[in-house]
Amino acid sequence: MPRELTESERQEYLAAKHVAVLSVATTDGRPPASIPIWYQYAPGGDIQISTGPSSRKARLIKQAGAVTVVVQDEEPPYRYVVVEATLVDTADTTPPEILEAIAVRYLGEEGARQFLRSMEGHANVLFSFRPDRWLSADFSDEL
Repeated sequence: MPRELTESERQEYLAAKHVAVLSVATTDGRPPASIPIWYQYAPGGDIQISTGPSSRKARLIKQAGAVTVVVQDEEPPYRYVVVEATLVDTADTTPPEILEAIAVRYLGEEGARQFLRSMEGHANVLFSFRPDRWLSADFSDEL
């Protein structure tokens, strides 16, 4: 039986670098939209996601006002954290320092510089989500 992570363990795990899967409800009868995403999170804070303002993901987030975020280890020992979160803030443009921090988190310094150059002139929006409910599992003791 997997053990549930403690509050501090799950927050630290979410704060670590993972590509998350974001799921958001749809209104057209299709299943929830699930999209791999980069994100930013610090323990005790909000989950932040930057995306294009005219993307389907952005439209659905604005309509639903809530998402589920899943992060996991893909190699044993398996662990995961699932967070149901409520949209608490939307910035029409992602502040440059946040966009840079997210890019550096996933690409490193040099990769982030290249990525940010490629994004010049592209609009973006920043969504901030308050974590409401957590589900977690650690299968370390199962091996």
